[in-house]
Amino acid sequence: MFSKEESRKLRQEFWTSFGKSFPRKWILYDTKIKGFSFKFHFDNKSALVALDIEDDLENRIKYWERLIALKSILIEEFLPNAIFDEMFILENGKEISRIYIPLEEKVSIHNKNSWQQVMVFFNSTMTKFEEFFLEYEDILKA
Repeated sequence: MFSKEESRKLRQEFWTSFGKSFPRKWILYDTKIKGFSFKFHFDNKSALVALDIEDDLENRIKYWERLIALKSILIEEFLPNAIFDEMFILENGKEISRIYIPLEEKVSIHNKNSWQQVMVFFNSTMTKFEEFFLEYEDILKA
């Protein structure tokens, strides 16, 4: 078991190491679409890459419908394991819409032996997600 401080240091070490291993500028929050952001998630149980829509319900519906219209393209050409969840509940109780790709293997940010696997997964998965976004950005923003 790790103390909060030990856990915090491990998390910081992972993200620093990831940035050094795969030095590039990710789109993440810089989508130019309000409430539309890409995220990396890695905790003591799992890792995933996500596209979250966190705006008001009207805009969430608008962008979700556009993403659903592109779903077959995203799955067939970019991310075959993408999971579409129109009503995803965050740990804080907030409801969002999310498309995500989980790493199938059991991993933990507290286990340094799984870090390289997660970093490679993050890099390849987010790269494909961003390629999809950049290819269809005009349709999503329309």
